[in-house]
Amino acid sequence: MAIFDEATEAELYGKMQELCESKASEFALLGYDNVTPEDVWKCVVSQYKEVPATHQLVNDILSLKNTKYMNWLMINLYKNPGSI
Repeated sequence: MAIFDEATEAELYGKMQELCESKASEFALLGYDNVTPEDVWKCVVSQYKEVPATHQLVNDILSLKNTKYMNWLMINLYKNPGSI
């Protein structure tokens, strides 16, 4: 597998943007109004070092739970205050 660089990430995000928007909408229905598709994407790809298979990305986006997202968000806020 190839290294997960910014160009590859941007290309994959273009393909997965609708799924990320769908997941952000789902979170909004659950009361998490400030979740953006970009945040969903950052949360999902933060676990990868190499480019994953498309089906794995789709599965990880669609199965993302609000608790996993909130844990990722809190960890990033502690590591980089003001970054999100």
